[in-house]
Amino acid sequence: MAAREAGLDKPVTVHILRHSFATRLLEAGTDIRIIQVLLRHGRLATTAIYTRVATNPIAGTPSPLDGLPIEVMPPG
Repeated sequence: MAAREAGLDKPVTVHILRHSFATRLLEAGTDIRIIQVLLRHGRLATTAIYTRVATNPIAGTPSPLDGLPIEVMPPG
């Protein structure tokens, strides 16, 4: 009933809600080990599956190398 009222036309299952819960936590910056505990996963690799879904925060994470004061010179 809640899915229908939200305008969702796809079936909503407990597994989908669990998956959405984990993905939203990851996108909000929650440490993946905390998500592992909340989902009661025995292996971090199982929880890491959600990192394939939450690509925006991962792609937006700056590299520690970006802050290094180096200048790249073309060969020649």
